[in-house]
Amino acid sequence: MTHLTQSPREAAAALVDGYLAVLPTETVYGLGALADGTGVGRIFEVKGRPEWHPLIVHVSSAAALGGADAWARDVPAFARALVKAFWPGPLTIVVPRSTRVTDAITGGQDTVALRSPAHPLTREVLRKLDITTRSHAGVAAPSANRHGAVSPTTANHVARDLGAYLSPRDVILDGGVCDVGVESTIVDCTGVAPRILRPGSIGIPDIEHVTGLHVSDEASDVRAPGGLAAHYAPNARVRLINESELGNVDAGVGLIAMSNVATPAHVVRLLSANDVQAYAHNLYAALRDADQQGVTDVVAIAPEGNTGLADAIRDRLTRAAAS
Repeated sequence: MTHLTQSPREAAAALVDGYLAVLPTETVYGLGALADGTGVGRIFEVKGRPEWHPLIVHVSSAAALGGADAWARDVPAFARALVKAFWPGPLTIVVPRSTRVTDAITGGQDTVALRSPAHPLTREVLRKLDITTRSHAGVAAPSANRHGAVSPTTANHVARDLGAYLSPRDVILDGGVCDVGVESTIVDCTGVAPRILRPGSIGIPDIEHVTGLHVSDEASDVRAPGGLAAHYAPNARVRLINESELGNVDAGVGLIAMSNVATPAHVVRLLSANDVQAYAHNLYAALRDADQQGVTDVVAIAPEGNTGLADAIRDRLTRAAAS
């Protein structure tokens, strides 16, 4: 049986010993291994993840961007401005990789994705790893679920998804329910201007305000975590609809929408959110509830607006619907 704990010390010890540790973040739970350790290969095995799909390296602070044991090189000024404004937090930057970074982390690319998470338990894990390894430690950690499935926002989600794949020496660090509920914003910082590879709670206005640069809409060649067209999907079929179409859905269909959308009598309400923050916070739990309740079809009415979270929700629902 996989070990659940609330001890950052136990999670850090497991990582140092070459095992996996599931770590809570403010976004979703991550399946972690020391990024320059022997456990990285098991991430792909446990998730069923393609080896060419890159991983995010989680670090304790911006200090990991420079120095002899840095994870990056040639970090541009606008990337450092983003880090100063949003780390620790739900922002991942993609920058040129240092010689410390292996192809197993990047999927063979010359770039690395870096983030400093804000969850206090995981920050303590990273602090302990810095001390133990006497370096700027890095933890490679994609979402702690099977590849392409709904990301976990509680430790129990992880135990149900991955319990059969984890070893008794692996650890799940229980940090409660994730605050944000959708994955971090990923920003490509390899060009002259920032480009968003995956939307998250930090949106275009936030990025442009901090950097003084317009976010580029040019296509990027960088492969990013979570960038597949079909992703974040439950077993149930997901469809994005407009409110005007709600009266035409079949009986027993699940509904995800804002609370101002009325629920027809023949529909199963899975999520009723008062604001976009609540929508994001509860989205993945609602998709999981559909499977738990045996709902085979889900319709979602995405929130309006151009905030980072609204964009992220539309992105995740669109990818779930493509599966």
